[in-house]
Amino acid sequence: MKIDGRTFVISGGASGLGRAVAEDLVKHGANVALLDRNEDDGKAVAAALGGDARAKFFTVDVTDTASITAAVEGVVAWITTTTHKPLGGVVPAAGVGFPGLILDRKMKPLPLENWDFVLNINLRGTIDLVRQILPYMGGAGDATGVGGPDSADEDKERGVIIMVASSAAFEGQMGQVAYAASKGAVASMTLPMARDLSKHGIRVVTIAPSMFDTSMTAAMTDKVRQSLLKSMEFPLRPGRADEFATLARHAIENKMLNGVVIRLDGASRMPARL
Repeated sequence: MKIDGRTFVISGGASGLGRAVAEDLVKHGANVALLDRNEDDGKAVAAALGGDARAKFFTVDVTDTASITAAVEGVVAWITTTTHKPLGGVVPAAGVGFPGLILDRKMKPLPLENWDFVLNINLRGTIDLVRQILPYMGGAGDATGVGGPDSADEDKERGVIIMVASSAAFEGQMGQVAYAASKGAVASMTLPMARDLSKHGIRVVTIAPSMFDTSMTAAMTDKVRQSLLKSMEFPLRPGRADEFATLARHAIENKMLNGVVIRLDGASRMPARL
């Protein structure tokens, strides 16, 4: 997929990995629609990336279908009335971590609301945004220039979905039952989603990062952080958001990457406990 001249929709785009992807794509000629709950940060990031001509912010709660619908409609309107840069892809990067043992020391089970909170954002929010963007990416918006393949592309590729899993999908630690389940589900649906969308010229790639410097990891204690760093092989540090963004860009540009989960983890394998 050629990045220049396309529009990419990014949830969690006001911070962390989502913001890094947005910044990188804009540098390479894309427009970005930033979806996030944090209105102040979202508007500031959009302004820093060039304002309405290059980046537009939409306040979104990814657990609310109507909220996503309003944002998608806003993106379509932005493309058709202002930028005329068709959809190129979607990066559902909104995510949370909410640790909790399935059975704690007081013999109390994990509250179901904790489970719902994590899965509603990490899994349901991912698939809901993707499914609502797909009709436009797949051709429903051709008449208005929202979707459609690049006329110069011999493969007639229409778009790319870049989902975000985690090393916890493979080596979830104690207290990560909900988080690992949500990220494992994202990894597991990568291939069947790619198969579903192959006839529409849409690819699906999932990136599974390990410990990266984001607002989520910033909340860790020094003890937890140091324990995780010991699991790294090389380099002996957390990943940087720009390194994630570089891989996301490559996945967008390389058409032979499809239906695959790519680990981005410095050869780390998480221990059972910290």
